[in-house]
Amino acid sequence: MKRWLLSGLCCLLAYSLPAAAQQQDGLYWLDRVVTAAHKLNYSGTFVFQSGALVETSRITHMVVAGREQERIEVLDGSPREVISGSDEVRCYLPESRTLIVEKRSRQRSFPALLPAVLGGLAEHYVIRKGALGRIADRESQAILLEPKDRLRYGHQFWVDVNSGLLLKAELLNEHNEPVETFAFTQLQIGGAIDRESLTSKYAKQASGWQVHNVRATERRGEDAAWRFKVHLPGFSKLTEMMREVRPNAPASLHIMFSDGLAAISVFIDSVPAGQPSKTDLGMIAMGATNIYRRIVGGHLLVIMGEVPPATLKKFGDGIEPR
Repeated sequence: MKRWLLSGLCCLLAYSLPAAAQQQDGLYWLDRVVTAAHKLNYSGTFVFQSGALVETSRITHMVVAGREQERIEVLDGSPREVISGSDEVRCYLPESRTLIVEKRSRQRSFPALLPAVLGGLAEHYVIRKGALGRIADRESQAILLEPKDRLRYGHQFWVDVNSGLLLKAELLNEHNEPVETFAFTQLQIGGAIDRESLTSKYAKQASGWQVHNVRATERRGEDAAWRFKVHLPGFSKLTEMMREVRPNAPASLHIMFSDGLAAISVFIDSVPAGQPSKTDLGMIAMGATNIYRRIVGGHLLVIMGEVPPATLKKFGDGIEPR
């Protein structure tokens, strides 16, 4: 009886913790995720699921002389390999004998999904601890991020209790249903990880491949040619750049907004020859990513992001030329 009363008292105290304390505890765990993803050496296999798409990938991540290096190889479906360094990303597509090279720092990808600075998340998400669980044969702590409005999706993360590495991540839609999942099925943290596993298996045979050098020029301090009339609370502009994806093709304007977790990309280009039909415009969904296309002032606008369709349309309808 005394044991039951003590257990009940502990639960009562836990639930009566101030919301600020729960938020701070959740941020502590998320901060561990950020550090572990970039500082640890690890290798493993993870599964990505979004809608009907299911992919299994192998990842190797190492910190060599203070610099991150990473290799991700897709193991099923069309072969694909991504090699990331501190300032360059190389994507090998062997079926089409194509190599895509882009000068940029590593993009956020599983398990490094979180931004370096977490402070702003608490303004737009309720962050709290969930239950303990087991992922990839490791004890994990669930952390829930519930949106405070209907402008963004929720998230659930499972964190390795010992290392702080992210083991599983779910994106939750307006109905609290998972629409995208990353999850390790096998994982090694630290220990002897062969540096050769960071080397591309296609590099030696890619000499005759078609190479696409994606050139991106950041625009700073220039007069904005486009006006964004709708402000989404928490979303701020991260980058604005001109991107040249194909040789001899005009560069496209790419502007990215984010609240720290959710991101919205806006691509603006001249309307291509053979103007898109009405069936090519409007809203479509590709797994967890919604895409909204419209024509404004002789330009094709493509707005995409892992946010609710209503959020994307509201934001996209507020974009117009100055």
